[in-house]
Amino acid sequence: MGEGATDGTGETGRAPGQRRLAQWVRDYSRLPGIPDEFLRPDGAPCAVWSRFFDAFGALAPDEIERRFGMADRHLREAGVTYRAPGDSADRPWSLSHLPLLIDEADWQQLSAGIKQRAELLELVLRDIYGEGRLVAEGALPAAAIAGSPEYLRPVCGVPPPGGRYLSIYAADVGRGPDGRWWVLGDRTQAPSGAGYALENRLVLSRAFSDLYKSMNVPRVAPFFEAFRDSLRASADRDEPRIGVLTPGSFSETYFEHATLARYLGFLLVEGDDLAVSDNRVHIRTVAGLKRLDVLLRRVDSNSLDPLELDASSHLGVPGLIDVLRKDGVVVANMPGSGVLEARALLGFLPALSRRLLREELKMPHIATWWCGQRGARDEVLSRLDEVAIEGAYRRGVPGFESRGPVLASELDASGRQRLVDAITARGMDYVGQEVVRLSTMPVWEHGQITPRPFVLRVFAAATADGWTIMPGGFCRIAERADARAVSMGDGARAADVWVVSEQQVPAATLLPATDKVRIRRIAGVLPSRAADNLFWLGRYLERAEATLRLVRALGSPSGPNKGTSATMQSAERIQRLLVAWGAISQTSRAAPGRIVAEALQSAERFGSALSLVRAAQRTATSLRERLSPDAWQVITEMAERLAYEVEDDDSVLSAAELTLQELASFAGLAQENMNRAAGWRFLDIGRRAERAINTTRFARQFAFDEAGDEDLDILLTLVDCQITYRSRYLLAPVLAPVRDLAVLDTYNPRSVAFQVATLNEHIAALPSLREYGMIEKPQRLAVAVQAMLATAEAEKLEVKTLFSLEQDLLKLADAIGQHYFPHGPNASRPEKLTGLA
Repeated sequence: MGEGATDGTGETGRAPGQRRLAQWVRDYSRLPGIPDEFLRPDGAPCAVWSRFFDAFGALAPDEIERRFGMADRHLREAGVTYRAPGDSADRPWSLSHLPLLIDEADWQQLSAGIKQRAELLELVLRDIYGEGRLVAEGALPAAAIAGSPEYLRPVCGVPPPGGRYLSIYAADVGRGPDGRWWVLGDRTQAPSGAGYALENRLVLSRAFSDLYKSMNVPRVAPFFEAFRDSLRASADRDEPRIGVLTPGSFSETYFEHATLARYLGFLLVEGDDLAVSDNRVHIRTVAGLKRLDVLLRRVDSNSLDPLELDASSHLGVPGLIDVLRKDGVVVANMPGSGVLEARALLGFLPALSRRLLREELKMPHIATWWCGQRGARDEVLSRLDEVAIEGAYRRGVPGFESRGPVLASELDASGRQRLVDAITARGMDYVGQEVVRLSTMPVWEHGQITPRPFVLRVFAAATADGWTIMPGGFCRIAERADARAVSMGDGARAADVWVVSEQQVPAATLLPATDKVRIRRIAGVLPSRAADNLFWLGRYLERAEATLRLVRALGSPSGPNKGTSATMQSAERIQRLLVAWGAISQTSRAAPGRIVAEALQSAERFGSALSLVRAAQRTATSLRERLSPDAWQVITEMAERLAYEVEDDDSVLSAAELTLQELASFAGLAQENMNRAAGWRFLDIGRRAERAINTTRFARQFAFDEAGDEDLDILLTLVDCQITYRSRYLLAPVLAPVRDLAVLDTYNPRSVAFQVATLNEHIAALPSLREYGMIEKPQRLAVAVQAMLATAEAEKLEVKTLFSLEQDLLKLADAIGQHYFPHGPNASRPEKLTGLA
């Protein structure tokens, strides 16, 4: 641009990034004036944001959109999801394309306040569940504690194994109009968000790698490393086994549980995976019971032990509290720690800080009045229009449907009176809180930046050297511009958090130093539940493949739907098989044009290809920590493709062909990329068992004694052996050779005999679970079936023999499940004698 030239905005002689920033500032400053992270009171950008947007604005608009698209694609391919309260299905993760930036000096002050608060809450917990002096001496009202459903009497007087009540703590903070950070709430139960913060960082640091490095953002890996090492040190043996206890795949934050387990190298376990024996907690594995030393829980305290806590809970471990009493397991955070999340306690923390720490709170919290005390209740009622009413112990206000706070000023006369009556009658259930206006941050919308309120969750981990703070955190952004804290809710979007430094930061990783690596060749124990899910993942995918092959055979242009009466009879057999498998309804056979589409993508028919792939997807969801991103992506793409409505036969066949190719891709990933430990074996056992059953049924339907060329040709197509047969025999399909190829040929990877031989190899390599050394039932059945196939002759292979073979294979599959995935009282088994761990 020549001297005196303009860029169209009146700016001359400035770099593109500066010109674009100037335009954004002008547009941004015209929006409603509220406390903001981006602009200073004088209307100029803050230093860290100016530094960021100078570089960001230099990117061409197309390049910006490309980077944003890259971030969105990574989230989609990685399957990052969450489930909002009340949802029946997962939602895609929504990540703001711009990070929240915090100056290093500002961050140091924030960190100091969080460390102090974490230490204070640890001391309060020690007293509440220990000596109880705070209540005895009047520093804490007994009702404020005992009224909380998170106060657990069974753990009173139980010293925490490992020495700490809180291993990880988080605080939700916001910046007020005065520029100070305020604590909005404490998270002491099982703070969520750290895994999502990690995923947010991975996404944005890849999408804007150069910008990320230039801003000198400290890595989060050292925080997770310190946390992991602290949990290991809390156990009473050198190489402890640590599990992440999750409620399961229907949890709102299950993806995060899987992410943390995979990143930290922990086992992801559910309550049913665990059993109490000899005053210890053990994992039920395919090799018997294995001791578990530390539980990082993501299950609410009251659900942890149905024997002593909530008897209706199916999420916990019967006897866990008694194991804690006997110092048999470390639980992080200690059950009952959620009592400190009660808003009823907020108003007492300043005095407790002076009492226990001999210092003032470094970071104030939102002003709170617990209505269980007469003076505070009168204060709230006198200022009812100026405060927000919240539940003292739980989210939401008792007696009101809203899950968030209630503003009396927004209620009608009857609602207002109902609120006053409720507070007057039972004030201990309510708190009044000051309505704080939250600071806003820039978000990217339609090519411009616009302000949105945010809440920042900061994480602290307890270590031998004190509390360490994650450099960053989990930021939630509201969709509306309403900057009141009470309107924030859960937030609609997340954002990465960058602590910006002037100095270069060292690269950090969670990988151990090379001189500390202990060589391993297997990936540790395999919980029975995980093995069960891998087994059924293999079966569901193989069932889907069988259904797709039937769809392709029936719908192809040269298929049995077209032609002679003989071919029409073959089509009838395929239709009957689809009905028997639950892929189509009996009434659909009256409308041949609907059969193929229904078998492919009916959401109502349990045996359709779509339903089977969705079943595989649900099963895979419980295996997120064990599946590679590529494998998860293949399953997700199959489900999306089959769910897309097709309009004609050509589209149906195209969808079936592409899905079959993706199934082959998944099989290739499992074959080439999975470690040959027990997990891979159970996935392959499921596939082999199901393929053997399906191939036997195909042979029974299409290789019967009077089968014609059309029937035998369909069988060869279904078992993918057309080329092999033609190259061997150079003649039209003949019954005995076709039977031999599909059922008895151990060289054919699609034959029944090949599947059974492979099953025998897998079962022989699995752990023995009985002490008397006798052959166990799954192996006994597999050996018997293999012997039958090895001695059979194709010419004498009758339909009744095939039917008997099919029943034996079904019994074998059931025996594998009953033996390795037992439930209920049969689930406790001895240590393994031989085989894999």
